[in-house]
Amino acid sequence: MKVHQKDFIDTAIASNALCFGEFELKSGRKSPYFFNAGLLYQGKALAALARCYAQAIVDSGVEFDVVFGPAYKGISLAAITAVALFEQHGRDVPFAYNRKEKKDHGEGGSLVGAPLAGKKVLIIDDVITAGTAIREVINMLGQEKARPAGVVVGLDRQERGKAELSAIQELEQEYDLPVVTIIKLDDIVSWLESERHGETVEAIKSYRNLFGVLA
Repeated sequence: MKVHQKDFIDTAIASNALCFGEFELKSGRKSPYFFNAGLLYQGKALAALARCYAQAIVDSGVEFDVVFGPAYKGISLAAITAVALFEQHGRDVPFAYNRKEKKDHGEGGSLVGAPLAGKKVLIIDDVITAGTAIREVINMLGQEKARPAGVVVGLDRQERGKAELSAIQELEQEYDLPVVTIIKLDDIVSWLESERHGETVEAIKSYRNLFGVLA
């Protein structure tokens, strides 16, 4: 496991953003772990989170011109990632985001920040559940004459959707796009094993046997 991946898990656990127990998901499945990026709101946690996103992007080698944060959680993630890319890696890239509703006064429109037309856009979000929000962003980019360069998320649950593939695998196949993740469920299992949380590891492995997909 890379340093930034361990930092991501340590930060998420310290902020209670990554918890273990029994949690009912929107799908109705009973999961032995839960991740809520909304709990990463302290300055220290946000700084660590930004470094993790920036390192994952640099390691991926994806080429892009603009980072884009879908409303709402993606907005802050894109902003802090742009800062970390500059401060940690010397890459000065612009960022943009969308509003949920178009503004009918002032500058108007639904987009804020860097112009997107003709640009390769890297979409940044916390997790991908069904992929609906990302598809909406990709469609919007097409309307703005921009094209998606890839997607970056914090966690890949490596879990099947309605069919045999995960939402991430579906997006990769449907749009021929790279989806970069900071950590996968496999990384959480490795961390738990290193910390000797055997009971939790077994619960996650049982859950993965029921609902998991291949990496």
